[in-house]
Amino acid sequence: MTNLPQPALEDLLELAQTAAYHSYAPYSRFRVGAAIRLTTGEVITGTNVENVSFGLTLCAERVATVRAISQFGPEIKIEAVAIANLNDAASPPCGACRQVLAEFILPDAPVIFPTAKGLRTIVFGELLPHGFEMKLK
Repeated sequence: MTNLPQPALEDLLELAQTAAYHSYAPYSRFRVGAAIRLTTGEVITGTNVENVSFGLTLCAERVATVRAISQFGPEIKIEAVAIANLNDAASPPCGACRQVLAEFILPDAPVIFPTAKGLRTIVFGELLPHGFEMKLK
Protein backbone atom coordinates (compact mmCIF):
# COMPACT_ATOMS: atom_id res chain seq x y z
CA MET A 1 0.00 0.00 0.00
CA THR A 2 1.11 3.57 -0.46
CA ASN A 3 2.74 5.23 2.51
CA LEU A 4 -0.41 7.16 3.40
CA PRO A 5 -0.70 7.16 7.22
CA GLN A 6 -3.93 5.90 8.83
CA PRO A 7 -4.92 9.40 10.08
CA ALA A 8 -4.83 10.63 6.47
CA LEU A 9 -7.16 7.80 5.43
CA GLU A 10 -9.49 8.67 8.31
CA ASP A 11 -9.51 12.32 7.20
CA LEU A 12 -10.32 11.19 3.67
CA LEU A 13 -13.18 9.08 5.00
CA GLU A 14 -14.55 12.06 6.91
CA LEU A 15 -14.52 14.15 3.73
CA ALA A 16 -16.36 11.35 1.91
CA GLN A 17 -18.96 11.30 4.68
CA THR A 18 -19.45 15.06 4.37
CA ALA A 19 -19.81 14.76 0.59
CA ALA A 20 -22.60 12.20 1.05
CA TYR A 21 -24.75 14.94 2.59
CA HIS A 22 -24.82 16.63 -0.84
CA SER A 23 -26.12 13.52 -2.57
CA TYR A 24 -29.07 13.70 -4.94
CA ALA A 25 -30.78 10.37 -4.25
CA PRO A 26 -34.54 10.96 -4.23
CA TYR A 27 -35.34 7.51 -5.66
CA SER A 28 -33.13 5.10 -3.72
CA ARG A 29 -32.38 7.34 -0.71
CA PHE A 30 -28.91 5.70 -0.82
CA ARG A 31 -26.61 8.67 -0.20
CA VAL A 32 -22.94 8.07 -0.96
CA GLY A 33 -19.87 10.28 -0.88
CA ALA A 34 -16.34 9.66 -2.11
CA ALA A 35 -13.04 11.42 -1.55
CA ILE A 36 -9.95 10.79 -3.64
CA ARG A 37 -6.46 11.92 -2.81
CA LEU A 38 -4.11 12.63 -5.68
CA THR A 39 -0.36 12.08 -5.56
CA THR A 40 -0.04 15.89 -5.49
CA GLY A 41 -1.85 15.93 -2.13
CA GLU A 42 -5.02 17.46 -3.59
CA VAL A 43 -8.29 15.95 -2.33
CA ILE A 44 -11.42 15.93 -4.46
CA THR A 45 -14.86 14.81 -3.37
CA GLY A 46 -17.91 13.60 -5.20
CA THR A 47 -21.39 12.39 -4.39
CA ASN A 48 -23.91 10.22 -6.17
CA VAL A 49 -26.40 11.90 -8.47
CA GLU A 50 -29.44 9.82 -9.37
CA ASN A 51 -31.68 10.10 -12.39
CA VAL A 52 -35.21 8.83 -12.83
CA SER A 53 -33.86 6.45 -15.51
CA PHE A 54 -31.53 4.68 -13.07
CA GLY A 55 -28.97 3.79 -15.76
CA LEU A 56 -27.95 7.44 -15.96
CA THR A 57 -27.18 7.64 -12.25
CA LEU A 58 -23.62 8.70 -11.42
CA CYS A 59 -21.77 7.10 -8.53
CA ALA A 60 -19.78 9.22 -6.09
CA GLU A 61 -16.44 7.64 -7.06
CA ARG A 62 -16.89 8.48 -10.74
CA VAL A 63 -18.05 12.01 -9.93
CA ALA A 64 -14.92 12.60 -7.83
CA THR A 65 -12.68 11.17 -10.55
CA VAL A 66 -14.25 13.30 -13.28
CA ARG A 67 -14.00 16.38 -11.08
CA ALA A 68 -10.29 15.67 -10.52
CA ILE A 69 -9.68 15.34 -14.25
CA SER A 70 -11.66 18.51 -14.93
CA GLN A 71 -9.61 20.45 -12.36
CA PHE A 72 -6.14 19.00 -12.86
CA GLY A 73 -6.09 17.26 -16.24
CA PRO A 74 -5.90 13.68 -17.44
CA GLU A 75 -2.41 13.09 -16.02
CA ILE A 76 -3.76 12.77 -12.46
CA LYS A 77 -2.74 9.83 -10.31
CA ILE A 78 -4.93 8.74 -7.42
CA GLU A 79 -3.12 7.53 -4.31
CA ALA A 80 -6.14 6.79 -2.06
CA VAL A 81 -9.93 6.55 -2.15
CA ALA A 82 -12.52 6.68 0.63
CA ILE A 83 -16.21 5.88 0.26
CA ALA A 84 -18.91 6.57 2.85
CA ASN A 85 -22.68 6.52 2.95
CA LEU A 86 -25.43 7.79 5.18
CA ASN A 87 -27.31 4.48 5.15
CA ASP A 88 -25.08 2.31 7.33
CA ALA A 89 -24.87 -0.15 4.47
CA ALA A 90 -22.03 -1.89 2.68
CA SER A 91 -20.87 0.12 -0.30
CA PRO A 92 -17.69 -1.00 -1.98
CA PRO A 93 -17.11 0.63 -5.37
CA CYS A 94 -19.29 -0.91 -8.09
CA GLY A 95 -17.72 -2.54 -11.14
CA ALA A 96 -18.10 0.56 -13.31
CA CYS A 97 -16.40 2.72 -10.67
CA ARG A 98 -13.58 0.22 -10.28
CA GLN A 99 -12.94 0.27 -14.01
CA VAL A 100 -12.99 4.08 -14.21
CA LEU A 101 -10.69 4.37 -11.20
CA ALA A 102 -8.32 1.87 -12.84
CA GLU A 103 -7.45 4.44 -15.51
CA PHE A 104 -6.01 6.83 -12.92
CA ILE A 105 -5.24 5.02 -9.66
CA LEU A 106 -1.96 3.58 -8.42
CA PRO A 107 -2.24 -0.23 -8.14
CA ASP A 108 -1.17 -0.15 -4.48
CA ALA A 109 -3.53 2.70 -3.53
CA PRO A 110 -5.66 2.00 -0.46
CA VAL A 111 -9.43 2.03 -0.91
CA ILE A 112 -11.48 2.30 2.29
CA PHE A 113 -15.22 1.62 2.34
CA PRO A 114 -17.97 0.29 4.62
CA THR A 115 -18.87 -3.40 4.57
CA ALA A 116 -21.42 -5.45 6.51
CA LYS A 117 -18.65 -6.12 9.06
CA GLY A 118 -17.39 -2.54 9.35
CA LEU A 119 -14.77 -0.53 7.49
CA ARG A 120 -12.43 -2.33 5.14
CA THR A 121 -9.23 -1.09 3.55
CA ILE A 122 -7.97 -2.94 0.49
CA VAL A 123 -5.29 -2.31 -2.10
CA PHE A 124 -6.89 -1.27 -5.39
CA GLY A 125 -5.06 -3.99 -7.32
CA GLU A 126 -6.88 -6.57 -5.19
CA LEU A 127 -10.21 -4.80 -5.61
CA LEU A 128 -10.00 -5.04 -9.42
CA PRO A 129 -7.45 -7.77 -10.12
CA HIS A 130 -8.24 -8.29 -13.81
CA GLY A 131 -9.54 -4.96 -15.04
CA PHE A 132 -9.75 -4.16 -18.72
CA GLU A 133 -6.51 -2.60 -19.97
CA MET A 134 -5.39 -1.12 -23.24
CA LYS A 135 -1.88 -0.01 -24.10
CA LEU A 136 -1.95 3.40 -25.77
CA LYS A 137 0.82 4.37 -28.13
